[in-house]
Amino acid sequence: MIAGAQTGTGKTAAFTLPILQNLSSEQQGGKRRIRTLILTPTRELAGQVAESVRTYGKYLPLRSTVVYGGVGINPQINALRKGIDILIATPGRLLDHVERGTVDLSAIQVLVLDEADRMLDMGFIHDIERILKKLPQQRQTLLFSATYPDGIKKLSQKYLNNPEMIEVARRSTAAEAVDQSAIKVDRDRKRELLSYLIGSQNWGQVLVFTRTKRGADRLARQIEKDGINATAIHGDKSQGARTRALADFKQNKVRVLVATDVAARGLDIDQLPHVINFELPDNAEDYVHRIGRTGRGGNSGTAISLVSAEEHGQWTAIERLLKSKVESTVIEGFEPQFKNTPKPAPAKQHTKPRKTYSQQRPADAGRAGKNTRGRRAQTQRASV
Repeated sequence: MIAGAQTGTGKTAAFTLPILQNLSSEQQGGKRRIRTLILTPTRELAGQVAESVRTYGKYLPLRSTVVYGGVGINPQINALRKGIDILIATPGRLLDHVERGTVDLSAIQVLVLDEADRMLDMGFIHDIERILKKLPQQRQTLLFSATYPDGIKKLSQKYLNNPEMIEVARRSTAAEAVDQSAIKVDRDRKRELLSYLIGSQNWGQVLVFTRTKRGADRLARQIEKDGINATAIHGDKSQGARTRALADFKQNKVRVLVATDVAARGLDIDQLPHVINFELPDNAEDYVHRIGRTGRGGNSGTAISLVSAEEHGQWTAIERLLKSKVESTVIEGFEPQFKNTPKPAPAKQHTKPRKTYSQQRPADAGRAGKNTRGRRAQTQRASV
């Protein structure tokens, strides 16, 4: 089966609940064997899927565990030896266990490829093919994704047997509960504008996306200097640092979480109000996943993109994907120097940006070269 739906609509529950029901109704004698394998592209998503499995299956006699890189492998080996029914994993760490002989995939009945298009983007196709060769031929395979690019078509044609196609919304659409807008601004004034927006509007929880890991760290430091608590999350951070950063953000210990696209898939933050595209993604479909971190589970959200003249082509590609125009404006005091810009919108609270904004909220509130995409995919794959 291939299933597509807008991000934030409950795809994890859609495959987890039926799997739990089916497994709990089966009689299994002797040692537990892994009957369901769920593959995800990132550690954060693996952890959140594992949490959903534990939550939904709390009162069922089933065991599950999660394995991913960046943490010690021995505790994972011990959990696997005890016997489990459901395994959630990232491809790289799963293959580590396969090579060590610490995981047995011969009894798999159901394979779930969660965020399958993202796994292809991150260069996991060869790892997935190696894993598929270890699985029984007779099984159910489920592909879940918010978008349905050509790569998924090719994967399904090669590895799925006459799959059912289920789409809840049209392909590559943004969540309807997200209010999208763009602000045109010069590239070298984006950071100043970002701090101004957060401070003047008293935003309490903001997820900001950058294109590079180094850029994420640099922006987080600059925002901190503006008097706003911020931290960064990306693939070069240790798993412990990534976990702490996400926990601090969810608990409002920091107001701003600056992230690369490693966080665009799988971050599930209750009632996240604001997503900012500080830099536009190279892949237009990544825009859909970025802004899908807000407006989840029936809640509303706001997504604002800071667009410079250099990003005009990327923004055009995003609007073409969305099949609609996104309202764009400029902020008084931050008018870009290039032509054909909208009339400035008056600032809501004050017309000139302040140097720091810590007084506005309690202190305790918490390029385009031919091989660029391939190198980025290898970097992302190595970090998972």
